[in-house]
Amino acid sequence: MKLIVKTKNLELDSFLDNLIKKRMATANKIVNAFQESAELFIEVERTTKHHKRGDVFSAEAIINLPGRKLVARAHGENLGKVVTVIKEELLREIRKYKTKTIEMPRRKYRKIKRQVL
Repeated sequence: MKLIVKTKNLELDSFLDNLIKKRMATANKIVNAFQESAELFIEVERTTKHHKRGDVFSAEAIINLPGRKLVARAHGENLGKVVTVIKEELLREIRKYKTKTIEMPRRKYRKIKRQVL
């Protein structure tokens, strides 16, 4: 899976890049198991330059898969926590997609096979 990171009102330094790659490794592993040509777009931004506390950071992750576009969004005061929330939400969406597209046809096939035999 190809990972594309975009920042807004932030500088993409090596720390932020490594943080995102490390947190998204699990999603990468799961998606590569059934779809290798997928792209993961991540946009991380600081919503305001004026405020110093509160929900200052925002992030969005989008994966384009055949027949579906998976989106995860989060806001928070800590960039690491925001990326973690996005990862968890994205994993939930990926597992749901995988169940609908891969597991359900397998279950139907098994059921038909049991009825025939």
